[in-house]
Amino acid sequence: MNPVIGSGFAGGQSLSEPEQQFLYKLQLTRAAMLKTGPTSAEKAVVDEHYSHLKQLTKQGVVILVGRTLNTDETVFGIVIFRAASTNAARDIMNSDPAVKQGVMKATLFPFHVALMEGKPID
Repeated sequence: MNPVIGSGFAGGQSLSEPEQQFLYKLQLTRAAMLKTGPTSAEKAVVDEHYSHLKQLTKQGVVILVGRTLNTDETVFGIVIFRAASTNAARDIMNSDPAVKQGVMKATLFPFHVALMEGKPID
């Protein structure tokens, strides 16, 4: 059983652990990285970050990942995902290699996807 998202029900959730959605916002700790390029160490971490999020997407944890395309200090990325609890969501966010290794800082928010392509609309 995955302690982060539970097991045994749609999306990896158990009946006792209803699916909740969260968003974490990512910001670079070194904003100049987008203008001057990443160091080789930063590039390795960002590659690991991307692979990690791809794996979570394949597992049905991550719903959406993206970033703004601007290159100034307002640039940010988001990860929208499922977790059984706020503590589990915090664990997922803190397991992101870019967060763990200090290339990006993250802020967690409870979230709810209201409209999405392919999601039934009442």
